[in-house]
Amino acid sequence: MRTAYRRLTVGVLGATLLVTLSGCGDDEPVESTEQASAVEGAAKARERVQAYLDAVAAKDVAAGRSQFCAVMHPAFDAVATGPSGDFADHFEVSQAQITDIGPGPRGEQVSAMVSLTTSGGELTRPLLFTVTRDGADWCIADETPGSAAPARSGTPDPSGTP
Repeated sequence: MRTAYRRLTVGVLGATLLVTLSGCGDDEPVESTEQASAVEGAAKARERVQAYLDAVAAKDVAAGRSQFCAVMHPAFDAVATGPSGDFADHFEVSQAQITDIGPGPRGEQVSAMVSLTTSGGELTRPLLFTVTRDGADWCIADETPGSAAPARSGTPDPSGTP
């Protein structure tokens, strides 16, 4: 009987020690993991959009297409080299610059300003890219004219307009 109690005591102590020590080494808070993920997302988004802007400037359609998510390839193919596409022949990109990166509803949002030279002069256009994770990789899921809307401060607008 004494041996049975000893085994039971050793078992209980072992289980208690295991449960107690299972949390050891977990000094890194969850926020730090989320923060690292956000930093990685912003870096990958910048990388994808910069590669796309470089491809547009070089008129390298294949390199530009490869930055988009696979589901976007048919739409890209339909408009990229068209009259209003990013790779149209009637203009040259004189400058393209990323101006802002931040979280969005469907992924990272990257704002860019693109300066175009045409026969009529120079134009500067804002573009907004949505970059998202597709499996283990990141890709551009959307490109729209304009830039990200400024974040609302939570303070009501004194003019009363929504």
